[in-house]
Amino acid sequence: MRHLVQQFMKFGIVGVIAFAIDYGLMVALTELAGVEYLLSASISFTVSVIFNYLASMRYVFTHKEGLSRHREFVIFVVLSVIGLGINDALMWLGTSLLGISYLITKIGATAVVMVYNFVTRKKFLDAGAGAPDERTADDAGDVEPIALRG
Repeated sequence: MRHLVQQFMKFGIVGVIAFAIDYGLMVALTELAGVEYLLSASISFTVSVIFNYLASMRYVFTHKEGLSRHREFVIFVVLSVIGLGINDALMWLGTSLLGISYLITKIGATAVVMVYNFVTRKKFLDAGAGAPDERTADDAGDVEPIALRG
């Protein structure tokens, strides 16, 4: 249970950074560049997925033995595309149907997609707490890379 809590905390930190990228880019594209909110939300979400993959697979989840990095990335992208669909549906529902500001709707959509992302990535991409992987914990509990597998 302790491992799961620590993992969710790391996921939360990566998620906050990814959200800042997603939200900031969405606002910049919509407000400064005049891009329609749903398109800007899709673009910003996609950019944040790239960051999220790199950070999540390095700091949050343990690489599954026997799962190639290519396949891992494909699974991550497929799960993220589903998350994008959930995100966009909630953005449309909140903004176009209910008349809530896209700025507020995005926060709620992000919360829903965050839960979806953690559960699905844990299920499909994480080897679990006791699995061997590229990381090792020192006495302070910090995680450091020790080797890269191909």
